[in-house]
Amino acid sequence: MTYLLALDQGTTSCRAILFDARGRVVRTAQQPLTQHFPRPGWVEHDAMEIRDRQFAVAREAMGGVEPGQIAGLGITNQRETTVVWDRATGEPIHRAIVWQDRRTAEMCARLRDEGLGPHVRRVTGLRLDPYFSGTKLAWLLENVAGARERAERGDLLFGTVDAWLVWWMTGGPDGGRHLTDVTNASRTLLWDLRQKRWDPLMLDALGIPEAMLPDVTPCAAAVGTWNDIAITGIAGDQHAALFGQGCLSSGDAKYTLGTGGFLLLNTGETAVASDAGLLTTTAWDLGHGLQYALEGSVFVAGAAVQWLGEGLGLLDDSREVGPLAASVESAGGVVFVPAFTGLGAPTWDPDARGSLFGLTRGTTVAHIARATLEGIAHQTADVLESMQSDSGLLLDRLRVDGGAASNDVLLQIHADLLGVSIERPANVEATAWGAAALAGIGAGVLSPESIVPPAPEAVFTPTLSDDERQRQRGLWRQAVERTRGWAAL
Repeated sequence: MTYLLALDQGTTSCRAILFDARGRVVRTAQQPLTQHFPRPGWVEHDAMEIRDRQFAVAREAMGGVEPGQIAGLGITNQRETTVVWDRATGEPIHRAIVWQDRRTAEMCARLRDEGLGPHVRRVTGLRLDPYFSGTKLAWLLENVAGARERAERGDLLFGTVDAWLVWWMTGGPDGGRHLTDVTNASRTLLWDLRQKRWDPLMLDALGIPEAMLPDVTPCAAAVGTWNDIAITGIAGDQHAALFGQGCLSSGDAKYTLGTGGFLLLNTGETAVASDAGLLTTTAWDLGHGLQYALEGSVFVAGAAVQWLGEGLGLLDDSREVGPLAASVESAGGVVFVPAFTGLGAPTWDPDARGSLFGLTRGTTVAHIARATLEGIAHQTADVLESMQSDSGLLLDRLRVDGGAASNDVLLQIHADLLGVSIERPANVEATAWGAAALAGIGAGVLSPESIVPPAPEAVFTPTLSDDERQRQRGLWRQAVERTRGWAAL
C-alpha cells in the first residue's frame, strides 16, 4: 500500500498525519508547542522545539510503516513566522518571531511614511504590516547583537518554518538544502509575485542581504529526502487547505478556522489587486505555472476561545464554549472585538486591542462566551464582504475546515452573520491533506484531477432575518471603531 505523510507545523502544535493514497487518515500524532509572550504584542516560539517535536510526531505517525511504503512527504506550516539561524551550526540567533507578533508596527509605519506602501502592494500583493516576515527579519538584524555583520558575511540563513525544517531534514549543517516554496515566499514582503524573484528594492529598504534568503521551488516537487522518505510537497498552511478543500478552480473559496481564521478565494492565473484591504497571494505552483488567490486574515479566531479558558479561567475545556454560548438566545448586547494583536483585513490596524462592550450587571459568562463566537464570525463577515467587493463574485456557500470548525454553534453563528451556507466536510483535516496531496502530485502518484472537493458532512444555513443581521453588523462596526489605535494612546 502507498502512503503519504503530512507534517503540519501549526501555531499551537506540531502534528503529523499519515494518509493512504485516497486521502483517508491512517494515523495521527500531535504535540503542543510552547507559546512565549515576552512583552505585550510579542509572540515567540523556540525553533529547536519546533524541529524536535515535529520530527517526533512524524516518527510516531509512521508507526510500523516502512519509509519505502511512503511515496512522498508534504510539509505545511504556520506562515510568516520567522527563523534566523547560523549556517555552520544550525543554532537560531533568537527565538522564532511568530506571525501574530506586532513588534514591528512602528517600523511599518515609518516605511509607509517614506512612501513604500504602493510598491509593496503592487509588487508583493501584501501591505506594510507586522504580520509578514520581512520586517520581523529586519528587526532581528537590527536588534540581535552582531546579527547584521554575520548576515553580511553570509553566516546567517533566514527562513519561514518550512525552510527551517527542510534544511534540517536534508542535512542541516552538513549540506542541508536552503529552500522554500512559492506560497511561503509570497508571505515575506520580499517576493515579487509576477517576476517570481526576490525584490531588490524591498531587500534594500529593509537592509536584508540576499544571501540569507532561500531558493524558491514549486509546491509539488522533489526537494530532498528525510530518513529515506522523499520530500515532494511544500505549502503554507492556508494554501494547503485551499488545495485540500479541492478549490482548484477560479471562484472556489474556503475558510480555515484555527488559531486564526483565513479565507482564501482562488482567482486562477490572475493576480487580482484588492481595493478593499485584502491580500493578493500565490495559491500554488504545481510545476507548470502560478495560480493566485485573494486572502483575508482574522488574526484571532480559536485563540479567543483559548483565552476564555487559559486567560480568564472561564472554561475548563475549549469544547465547553459551544454549549455555554447556546445556553442564551443572544449575547445580551455584549460585543467582543478580539483584537489581541491588532486587526487584520480589511481594517489593518496593528494598534487596535481587544475590547468588550455593552457589559451590564446582568451580563453572564454565557453572554461573554456567545459574544466571543460572534466576534470571530463578525471578523469573517468583514473579510467576506471585502472579498465579494474585490472579485465581483457573490458567494452563497463557504467550505470550512480547521480545528474550530468542529464547533456547531460557531458555524451556525457564522451562517447567520455572513448570510451564506457553511459546509463542513466529514474530514476537517484539509490543511494536512492538502500537503499530502501536493506531495502525492510531486511524487507522481496523484494527479490534480484526482483532488476533488470533499462531500459536506454538515451544512449550516442562515436563520437570522436580514434586518437583524444588519443591526448586529452595525453594532460590530461601531465597536471596531472604538478599538482602533488603542495601543498608540
